[in-house]
Amino acid sequence: MQDRIRGRVYVLGDDIDTDQIIPANFLTYNPAIPEERKLFGRHALCGVPAPGAGLPDGRVPFVDQSDPANTRSDYRIIIAGRNFGCGSSREHAPLALAEAGVEAVVAEFYARIFFRNSVNGGYLVPFESVERLVEHHRTGDEVEIDPKSGRLTNLRTGRTYALKPLGDVAPIIEAGGVFAYARKAGLLKKA
Repeated sequence: MQDRIRGRVYVLGDDIDTDQIIPANFLTYNPAIPEERKLFGRHALCGVPAPGAGLPDGRVPFVDQSDPANTRSDYRIIIAGRNFGCGSSREHAPLALAEAGVEAVVAEFYARIFFRNSVNGGYLVPFESVERLVEHHRTGDEVEIDPKSGRLTNLRTGRTYALKPLGDVAPIIEAGGVFAYARKAGLLKKA
């Protein structure tokens, strides 16, 4: 995990489910094939519904679709409301966000399976906010997260917000996922 995570934010509302993060029709891609793995990033968050249902103002696309080769988003951090990653248990959801270039999601709380898939796969850092951040941020704001101090700073407003400690998952995230952690801790034989 980096000392600081900095980037533009994409703001979402409550109850963003895994089918909105990566719709089921894109699950035919094989993440073991590098060319297909990138396509998960291209289609990340394309299932988020029309304005008024948890979308950022003005329906800003998460990944610019005007270039057919583009698989990356301009947004490195997602700020969301409650129950992020609810729905099915698909591990493709945090993978899709990571392939789009997301390094961290900050939500009020997560669906347990999304949180665990994010940590176990080493895809992104799932921070929990102490207060409701979606009310204080706009899509496109530049923020900086200091994982060690548990602080998020909005560089547009200069305001700083507390994040909950990562706790026992911090060493797993630091290692790059549960298998990397298990190897590092001597729980698995090195490959």
